[in-house]
Amino acid sequence: MTMLKDPSGKYRPFPQINLPERQWPSRTITKAPRWLSTDLRDGNQSLIDPMGAEKKTRFFDLLLKVGLKEIEVGFPAAGATEYDFIRGLVDSGRIPQDVMVQVLTQSRDDLIRTSFESLAGVHAAIVHVYNAVSPLWRQVVFGMEQSDIRAIAENGAKQLRDQAARFPQTDWHFEYSPETFSTAELDFSIECCEAVMNILQPTPEKPIILNLPATVEAATPNIYADQIEYFCRNLPNRESAVISLHTHNDRGTGVAAAELGLMAGADRVEGCLFGNGERTGNCCLVTVALNMYTQGVDPRLDFSDIDEVIQTVEYCNQLKVPERHPYGGELVFTAFSGSHQDAIKKGFAAQEKRNDALWAVPYLPIDPADLGRSYEAVIRVNSQSGKGGFAWVIEQDQGLKIPKRMQAHFSRHVQELADELGRELYAEDIWQVFRKVYRLDDPQHFSLLDYEETKAADGSRIFAGKIGVDGQEQSVSGRGNGLISSVCATLADSFGLKLEVRDYSEHAMGAGSDARAAAYVECAGPDGQVIWGVGIDEDIATASVRAVLSAANALK
Repeated sequence: MTMLKDPSGKYRPFPQINLPERQWPSRTITKAPRWLSTDLRDGNQSLIDPMGAEKKTRFFDLLLKVGLKEIEVGFPAAGATEYDFIRGLVDSGRIPQDVMVQVLTQSRDDLIRTSFESLAGVHAAIVHVYNAVSPLWRQVVFGMEQSDIRAIAENGAKQLRDQAARFPQTDWHFEYSPETFSTAELDFSIECCEAVMNILQPTPEKPIILNLPATVEAATPNIYADQIEYFCRNLPNRESAVISLHTHNDRGTGVAAAELGLMAGADRVEGCLFGNGERTGNCCLVTVALNMYTQGVDPRLDFSDIDEVIQTVEYCNQLKVPERHPYGGELVFTAFSGSHQDAIKKGFAAQEKRNDALWAVPYLPIDPADLGRSYEAVIRVNSQSGKGGFAWVIEQDQGLKIPKRMQAHFSRHVQELADELGRELYAEDIWQVFRKVYRLDDPQHFSLLDYEETKAADGSRIFAGKIGVDGQEQSVSGRGNGLISSVCATLADSFGLKLEVRDYSEHAMGAGSDARAAAYVECAGPDGQVIWGVGIDEDIATASVRAVLSAANALK
């Protein structure tokens, strides 16, 4: 079998929605929706090895820490493991007063009854009943007419009402899903939801949750938004319903569908952390929430330590969060490209100089620090990287702010190492090359042992000190119009070594009493070749002397 040359003979495009003057395209998301995590139910049922009680409890605690106020904890009628876990949450008092747990059940009398019993004694809970309504399910799976499907929905609503009456101490909330909504006739979905509402009699003060699933994503996300807006426009007693979204990711646009669905009038989003779920997964709550955050909207979910969230999710699901997953992936804040690295480096420098808190760094739509990520991982070096990349790494790892012309000088050495190793270069790799190229390790031909600088009567400076020459101590001196020129004069007078200093820069490395200083000199040798020297010391003047000797060692 191969892909068809003309797939139109096998597949049909999804029909457009007749929605004149649609409003959602001009709207923006200005507040967080109600969130429901279905990690412990929809996410759990899609795992190769479903979670046991220990992992489900650990995941539940994570969801509370993140700030979820509605958590679907399981399908209690599915078996003893699910039922016992839910009863354990209730009996142990682990459910906070401001959190509502939710359970899912098909629209069957015995399953609904078991679902209520699993939650008996809880302060508040949501019982979620569903039945599939689309033509494919009606005709192929069930062999039923629309009237039969509507009757199933109505019977489920009656069971919700009657079972809730058995446990009056609990504040019960009801949710109904016309399952396979996204591939069903819109008017029939509205008909089923209206029938359920007529039985349960919701009010604006105690609304019903109507969940509209894209059970299998079958169209572009704008189609789903049209479906949501049409539903909201035409649902009787709309003010007594919370419209909830449950998107899947079969076409890779589950997050987009959820966002456009919110713009179309929905109030609530169901999904999983990092998008776990059957087939290609559910809507990723992390992505939707942090997308809002980058637009200045408080999502009311806390991912300040996103690495801890990832660690727990990966442990419980036994699935790795992909390296490129939005916001959470290991590489999403990392640039290897030289031009990208240069833009990011300049962005951080400009950010430090600004007088406001607005975030504006190229290639980084969110500040990694807001998620507990460090800046060290933002720029990493491989054979595709430019001089801005290794300069960033050196600055973050060692505190050295390499002058721009020196970056160009050092870049070829980094490139050679990257080509030789054929892998990413780590901070330690780059630091070792830097120390070698700029002669920071002993032994060297020239080494500073001791010195003092004095001012002569004519205003010139005199350098007098002891320099190790191949390990042998030698007393030397020289005169110049400053410390650096007097050191150069000393090298010329004592060793016949002529260096012309063309540029000099220095900076502190860190702050406080134990801060060190770095000095950089760009010199020309006797034949005009460019030589760079680097000096590091607790004293900035001594660092300058060491930088000149570093350059001198390049000629020996």
